[in-house]
Amino acid sequence: MSNFSHNIAPYVKRELIRSYRAQKRADSVAAFRHLENAHVLGQESTYWHVKVHYLMLCWAIKQRDIKEVIGQLIRIVGAALLTAIDGVPMGNTGGSNVHALKVMPISAEHAEIIIKTKDSSR
Repeated sequence: MSNFSHNIAPYVKRELIRSYRAQKRADSVAAFRHLENAHVLGQESTYWHVKVHYLMLCWAIKQRDIKEVIGQLIRIVGAALLTAIDGVPMGNTGGSNVHALKVMPISAEHAEIIIKTKDSSR
């Protein structure tokens, strides 16, 4: 696991825990929003990128959302193949409701976390 993957882990895990808690409350919208946050934070790590897409796939299966299931299957393959060669669009939230290659703005909070994590990874 790279330094970035290791250093971003607490922030990604925090969002994954929030997603899990939202799912337990049957708040599927909040659960997916936290998965999107985890995606934005971890998408430069192959490990976290693939893991978050897998969790998005699990979410989609629970929701019986076939469009999201198909989208996540495609994105899992893309994340596994493209992350290591910097082929990810920054800020993309990872859901099938946005194009897989669309660059999106990153919130100030997430940008600060990513910059801090990258700086401590060097």
